[in-house]
Amino acid sequence: MLKFLPGPVLGVLAMLLFCLNTIFWMFFFFIIAFFKLLMPNAYMRRGCTGILDDISSYWMVSNNVMSNICLNIKWDIVGDVDLKMDDWYLVVSNHQSWADIVVLGQVLNQKIPLLKYFLKKELIYVPLLGFAWWALDYPFMKRFTKSQLRKKPHLCGKDVETTKKACEKFKHMPISVMNFVEGTRFTQSKHDGQKSPFKHLLLPKAGGIAYTLQAMGDQLHEIIDVTVIYPKGLSSLWDVFCGRVSRIKVYLRKIPITPNIIGDYQNDKEFRKQFQLWLNNLWQEKDAILVKELEG
Repeated sequence: MLKFLPGPVLGVLAMLLFCLNTIFWMFFFFIIAFFKLLMPNAYMRRGCTGILDDISSYWMVSNNVMSNICLNIKWDIVGDVDLKMDDWYLVVSNHQSWADIVVLGQVLNQKIPLLKYFLKKELIYVPLLGFAWWALDYPFMKRFTKSQLRKKPHLCGKDVETTKKACEKFKHMPISVMNFVEGTRFTQSKHDGQKSPFKHLLLPKAGGIAYTLQAMGDQLHEIIDVTVIYPKGLSSLWDVFCGRVSRIKVYLRKIPITPNIIGDYQNDKEFRKQFQLWLNNLWQEKDAILVKELEG
């Protein structure tokens, strides 16, 4: 509707609307978050968490409405996937820019439980954001380096144990755990530096997803594999705000979580090798889709 405006003007307007929308919903969010902090029992805190999830979902709905009004992006969703709000999922995706967060919100919001990320324990101390992540029940995990484990062998397995304990609350409420498996946004320089065998993807980092499955494998039911494609090439969030992205294509598919992809990635060499092979095969399939769409 507003794409007649010059790109930078549209970009500033879209960003301003996004910020105002965020401020509006954060006002209500933090009121409920403080109530949750004061709640005396787990049942009442779960009730607050449900409200906070709803607020976050409405925030994304509002962003999507503004995006449709300002930017008029054509969405092409491929994959007849039966998604449910009352199921437990692990979501994996390629990662090209911060625009991917907006895309995932557009495609998956109110179709599956609110996306949540495993975070390093230290991030809970980030002002405001740390409190917001705590209020949304993001799992905070403590990871030990190989050197720490060599010095203190008794810590082996403690990270998984701690994460499992942090995730116990999700037995009572559905969750979608989000993992950008490449660990960072795609750039050509990163791709060349890694000598990645994939044409449009970085090397997948198997440890994070294997760790998630080890900690929550008995709770998660399926993997949702997402492939985000910008047909005109790599796009930044600013490009999206400026109306330079007229079409976005997203492939969705569900993958069952089977016993062969759940195991002790850190200590079992055979499982580690098997899991890396499984993930690399998944990434080859994803890369083939990107090659077909971008070069076919």
